[in-house]
Amino acid sequence: MTVNWPSRYLSRALPRALAPPACSQQPSLRRYASDQASSDSMPDPFSEIESETSLKATVPEEVIKSYDPIARARSRKKELPKSRYQYRSPKYDRGPLHPHRPPPPSDPSSRLFVPGPFSLPRVEQTYESTIAPDILTLCYVHNPPGFKPPPKPERLRSWDDSSPYHKNRPLRGPRGGDVLRLLRKPITFNNIPKVDRITIHSYVKQAATENSGWLHVAGMAIQAISNVRVETFKSKSSVAPWGIAPGRDTVAVKAELRGENMYHFLGKLIDVVMPKIKDWKGVKGSSGDSSGNITFGLDPESVALFPEIEVNYDMYPTKMIPGCHITIHTTATTDKDARLLLSAMGIPFYGKIVN
Repeated sequence: MTVNWPSRYLSRALPRALAPPACSQQPSLRRYASDQASSDSMPDPFSEIESETSLKATVPEEVIKSYDPIARARSRKKELPKSRYQYRSPKYDRGPLHPHRPPPPSDPSSRLFVPGPFSLPRVEQTYESTIAPDILTLCYVHNPPGFKPPPKPERLRSWDDSSPYHKNRPLRGPRGGDVLRLLRKPITFNNIPKVDRITIHSYVKQAATENSGWLHVAGMAIQAISNVRVETFKSKSSVAPWGIAPGRDTVAVKAELRGENMYHFLGKLIDVVMPKIKDWKGVKGSSGDSSGNITFGLDPESVALFPEIEVNYDMYPTKMIPGCHITIHTTATTDKDARLLLSAMGIPFYGKIVN
């Protein structure tokens, strides 16, 4: 349609850079019906476009009611071929040499993907916002510019022309009684101590001497306060006064907490249970395994203070409520750092501090 325009209209439509100069314009030799109108009027280039679109067309009611994709799929006798681009990750990891390996659980296409977390537990939020920055500030070690750590001493003996059996043998330790312990690495932003998991263990000797009801009550109580399904264990050693034989009697239950259940249990323990214990000094400063794991125990009266047991106290026989040992596993490498972390969370320590 633009080709049929006069040259003066074409020069207006084109950009200035592409428009021919005014002196080169030639008079049009073709005659149009629009020439009868005034020379200033310009023909409408969109006059030939349809005024109505197909989107305004109405669909009959019979077609709408007859559209049922589920019934159509069920009435299909043969299943449609699967798409060649459809990818279903294998259910199990069959090794690094398998052509198809499942994506990591953090990938939305993984079968193990769980969306979230959308909100953090209160204890974890306090750790991320307050405790972790405080520990990083307290344990900060400043190295001035140009600092070079001292070279590591040789660990094995070198060749000294005395005997070939001396080479690569361990060096003698320092003279004296106690060997110097290894110092931990300095704490930086990527190795701040945090709680890894919590283990609750309860040993019920009456399960072997009297009846299995003691073990059932202990498992129900531990499962109620931890929100985790418990595991049962048989005795590994014999106890003659209690009549326990190894591998025959089931005498213990254990629950291992991680993630959100761990932080919820830690919050109940610190804010609800520990303040209610009468004449309780705290956790012994000597508790720990020198690897950053702290263990302490609760008697049956203290276990009964958990809100899950208090609200249903009549459901548990009073004398069958068990005691338990609680082990808090941290990522710290020394008990000193683990004690610093748990003290910041609210667990008190007393007595002689053993590092």
